[in-house]
Amino acid sequence: MKVLVFGKTGQLATELARRASGVTLEMHGRDSADFTDPAACAALVAKSAAQAAINAVAYTAVDKAEEQETLATRINGETPGAIARACAAKGIPVVHVSTDYVFDGSGEAPFRPDHPTAPLGAYGRSKLAGEAAVRASGGAHAILRTSWVVSSHGSNFVKTMLRLGAERDRLTVVADQIGGPTCAADLADACLAIAAQLTGAPEKSGTYHYSGSPDVSWADFAREIFHQAGLSCAVQDIPSAAYPTPAKRPLNSRLDNDATAAAFGLARPDWRAGLRAILNDLEGTAILSRTEAENRS
Repeated sequence: MKVLVFGKTGQLATELARRASGVTLEMHGRDSADFTDPAACAALVAKSAAQAAINAVAYTAVDKAEEQETLATRINGETPGAIARACAAKGIPVVHVSTDYVFDGSGEAPFRPDHPTAPLGAYGRSKLAGEAAVRASGGAHAILRTSWVVSSHGSNFVKTMLRLGAERDRLTVVADQIGGPTCAADLADACLAIAAQLTGAPEKSGTYHYSGSPDVSWADFAREIFHQAGLSCAVQDIPSAAYPTPAKRPLNSRLDNDATAAAFGLARPDWRAGLRAILNDLEGTAILSRTEAENRS
């Protein structure tokens, strides 16, 4: 099976490349695709011989999106729609990754896929526009909402906590935002599995959720990071109001994954196991870097 992937260096795309087994990936990063040009991305679909597509590209600068909503909407809304329409024209399915930010974060119950959407800011609105465009394409698709993605690559909460935890004795971390951390490796596995199933069962098309378990606050997530990493940094809980940001964050990022399990047989992954793998990966990378430095000297 050949899968067309939009994205090459981001957290999800990196893990797709690492974890694809028995699958050929045709990956397009910024070097070969202009994600601000929907028509150009659609043309890549038209030229590809892939049997499925995965859109792992997104404008994810949540705060900056408040000032750059037009750009965010082009990348997160218009381009996914063009990709999905091109996929529909070729009769191949597309897996499009979305976010819990399409909800308003109210209440404490996990959001089901059919829960009314009400994004709090520009980023969420741009992602919601992408969802609508993919649905309107008329082709086989899976919109896969996720939350709190982390990995050993790029910039994310785990890597930030490890850096700060090594520098400080105490950190203040928001404790009233609750969600399911999702390891990019698990998300990559889910995207590949869903893409494969959709090729033979397009009737499974729809909107789904996939996030790590158990749900946790950012503060408790930080505590587990420090525990597994052997760092003695203490965590002090603070409310979101004590850490103002340009874009308002949802307090409730819990996602109900039941529909995903029922349709595709994908259970929620334990992010604590994924965190161990991330830390092992980072340790291996650090050892390799030190060895390379010693060899150069």
